Amino acid sequence: MTKAYTNQDFLLSDEARGVRILCEYLEPKTRLEVAGVKRAIIMFGSARTRRLQPAHGKTSTPDYYALAADLAERFARWTIDSHAPDDRYFLCTGGGPGIMEAAHEGGARVDRNLNIGFNISLPFETHVNPFVKDDHSFEFHYFFMRKFWFMNVAEAFVVFPGGFGTLDELFEALTLTQTGKARPMPVVLFGKEFWDGLVNFDRLVERGLISRADADALLMVDTVDEAFEAITAGLAAPKRPRRT
Repeated sequence: MTKAYTNQDFLLSDEARGVRILCEYLEPKTRLEVAGVKRAIIMFGSARTRRLQPAHGKTSTPDYYALAADLAERFARWTIDSHAPDDRYFLCTGGGPGIMEAAHEGGARVDRNLNIGFNISLPFETHVNPFVKDDHSFEFHYFFMRKFWFMNVAEAFVVFPGGFGTLDELFEALTLTQTGKARPMPVVLFGKEFWDGLVNFDRLVERGLISRADADALLMVDTVDEAFEAITAGLAAPKRPRRT
């Protein structure tokens, strides 16, 4: 006889989907508590971004990989120097390659223990980058549970250029903060040449679809200094509660 909780055929069946969803809530919750992860700076961006190779002359595209790594290093040094161990900010990404790997590479220059990776099982681009420790790496099947945990630990967002996944994550965060399901927090869009015109936030304001305050809460930057100052200033501001 096989007990229900050891029956793999059942646990992987459609009927047990609720059990699997609950596991993706309870298992990360337990492990995050053990790791002492209370709050994090979230860094989103494309898994396809690569470090630019040195070339003669100027390039038309910024080296977002290098910029993400340098920014994460600044955050890591700042929280190590400014916060007690139990109050430090972790650096949380989707755990994969590209901008995610860049952020964790930067964090690892200071303290690899600050890196948290919320990976997702996909047919491609799914490997966890080498800068995330095994006990700080999480593997999700359900996108919505992964996004739940991003929002659960998030205190700020820096969003680099990316595709559908990055835009999905950005608008999830914006929707939850706008509707009061998450506390307002600083959001920085890195790379004006990418973001400017990609989404016309002013047009949304003009049509009455979002408020001016919603649009003004987003800051577009081009430099590590700008992003660092915006995020740290936002984190130092008085915490506003959720609306609901």
